[in-house]
Amino acid sequence: MGVFSSIMSKIFGKRTAQAAETPAADGAPTPQAQPDLATMAPGTAPAAPTAPVDVEEILTGMAEQNPQKLDWRRSIVDLMKLLGLDSSLEQRKELARELGYSGDTSDSATMNIWLHRQVMTKLAENGGRVPDSLRG
Repeated sequence: MGVFSSIMSKIFGKRTAQAAETPAADGAPTPQAQPDLATMAPGTAPAAPTAPVDVEEILTGMAEQNPQKLDWRRSIVDLMKLLGLDSSLEQRKELARELGYSGDTSDSATMNIWLHRQVMTKLAENGGRVPDSLRG
């Protein structure tokens, strides 16, 4: 599984867990919006959810449960840490390759800013509800 697929799985998988715990207004069980990510074939990206996933809400909830103070709203490193992913320079360079970064990966500050914006944009393109303030 690629780095971006891992990011999507961590966020969109949280949506699936929340949907399973929340009954519909009429008391009926809520249908699962995503397949079980644990049973997906390796290297397979999750399908976009049927209902928009509130990315900000999910990440804010995760941050509230995390003992570290992580600036996930601006930092790709902190976002990856919040999701329990390897945030090493090597993994960020891999993410940059996946997302088509054409800049100098040796300039990690510039690359990191681009990565954060691009990840938020890609999450929105794949069924996430992401406020404009997180995309730019």
